Amino acid sequence: VRSHAMISKHLGKIGRRLERLAGEEAAAGHRETAMDLWFEASTAYANAQHTIMANTAEKQELHSSSLRAFEHVRELAPYAIERVEIAWEGFTLAGNLHVAPGGGKKPLVFFVPGCDMTKEMAPHPRWNHAGQRDMHYFVFDGPGQGESNLQGVALTSDNYEQAAVAALDVLLARPDVDAERVAVYGLSFGSFWALRIAARDERVAAVAAPWASYGDKRHLLDEESPRFKQLFAYLTQAESEAELDAIAASMTVEDDVARIACPTLLVSGEYDPRSPIDEVYELFDRCGEQTELWVFGDQHHMVSLLGRSDVPLWMLDIHALALDWLRDRLEGRPSRTAGNVLYLEHGEGPSAPSPAMKRSWL
Repeated sequence: VRSHAMISKHLGKIGRRLERLAGEEAAAGHRETAMDLWFEASTAYANAQHTIMANTAEKQELHSSSLRAFEHVRELAPYAIERVEIAWEGFTLAGNLHVAPGGGKKPLVFFVPGCDMTKEMAPHPRWNHAGQRDMHYFVFDGPGQGESNLQGVALTSDNYEQAAVAALDVLLARPDVDAERVAVYGLSFGSFWALRIAARDERVAAVAAPWASYGDKRHLLDEESPRFKQLFAYLTQAESEAELDAIAASMTVEDDVARIACPTLLVSGEYDPRSPIDEVYELFDRCGEQTELWVFGDQHHMVSLLGRSDVPLWMLDIHALALDWLRDRLEGRPSRTAGNVLYLEHGEGPSAPSPAMKRSWL
């Protein structure tokens, strides 16, 4: 607990320093530099509050600081970023809609962040992979994330997808959203929720779920790091370890994937401790013929085309890969590798003329 307090303090101090620098650059008329610094400040504050697993005064201050800094990002971004509020189960949930420039109806990508992210952390307005591809990008604080946490919206085994469907109802009523071209993109633990959403809502036309979190949740909660068990105890508001274990036991997608009727992309590292590859293959074998699986050889959770994770989250190339794949599906181009497993060694990519279709390096 003391180490977590130290992390929140020093990440929070970094956020304050970045926020001060952003204000100085804005006063000097350097709008672009100021926006970059305010985005970094918002992210630093978001990371700081994440380490506090209770709704304390410190957590609330750090989270509100993240929102405050992001308001400046919203003001200075090169396109409109709209706050969208969703009435659900007596609460008001929120998301950020990064609006694709230009008129007319545009496809929508519904981004589901991981369990340790908030809606302010991606995308960076200068690295908006959906906007670059002429698509709207909605980032959600669902149950267990960001503003939902601070309201006390407890995560259950199945309420994230319920809240996401309510958010889609609001988004698809907009005149600038093409309701026939809606994709869901879920990253890390968001990959689990993304599959659940696609299984529940037939309006989803394509789903991409990289950084696999579809395996037995015991790998995450009991084996990878004690932090995740502490985190999910907070997110679910479980009052005992037995109660948390019972919730986690029902967080599966084995029966859901057969109900997904749209093109589906699964992406996993060969040695991801959260979703052992044998479990990922078992899940893939339950999927329909429009599903494909990319396995990145010798990589772990945060797979990358270039095999690197030493850049900020919003710069990682997995976003480009996923958004390219989704755009192709929304534009009606069938995947030439649907129904197959692609085993990608270092330096090999899914768009190669003849990618290796196998399940092992052997």
